[in-house]
Amino acid sequence: MTNFLLAENVGIDYRSVMSILLRQLARYVVQKAASDPEVKEKMVKAARGVVAEIKQVAKEDNRAHAAGKAFRRTYEKLRSNR
Repeated sequence: MTNFLLAENVGIDYRSVMSILLRQLARYVVQKAASDPEVKEKMVKAARGVVAEIKQVAKEDNRAHAAGKAFRRTYEKLRSNR
């Protein structure tokens, strides 16, 4: 019996496991940011950038297209910083 079938029989689904994992990851990042002033400042700057992108997407008529463009801008920015 594979792990997938075992998890299915117990009632564990992928979405709930990923949700727990992402929450734990977010909690860890926030704790690290709170303990280091430089990291905290970078996190605040990043959060403000996310809020600005969300506001821009919300103003557009075609939100899916605007979200895709925002994602692409962010992706390209991350790729160029390597």
